[in-house]
Amino acid sequence: MPGRSHSRDFKLSVCRQIASGERRPAQICREHHLAESLLLRWRKEYRERGETAFGPHQAGEPEAVAQHVAELERFCGQLALENAVLKSAMSRWDNHDNENRGRDTGRTVVPKVERLPVPRARLKS
Repeated sequence: MPGRSHSRDFKLSVCRQIASGERRPAQICREHHLAESLLLRWRKEYRERGETAFGPHQAGEPEAVAQHVAELERFCGQLALENAVLKSAMSRWDNHDNENRGRDTGRTVVPKVERLPVPRARLKS
């Protein structure tokens, strides 16, 4: 039955019954109208966390969290550096175009034209 939520005590009780061999998983699924996949998730969490299962998850190891933060900071720094390089290159490109506008550089100079919005009705064929 979708949409039901079960208490922590109920989940622990079900997992304890299966772990002790008191009941089989199929029997519990039938009696309580539980999906097998749901029971598998509960059993996995119970196996991993024991009696602390189904409670609030604790943050990971402080070292792992610190390592993840350091990795994100390095990535952010790399992106900031790339952004600065691209901005610098774009400003040089714009300056170069402005200096050479109207000169005979061998390139075809296309004047910058303001784009006018096209009504959506005209875009449809």
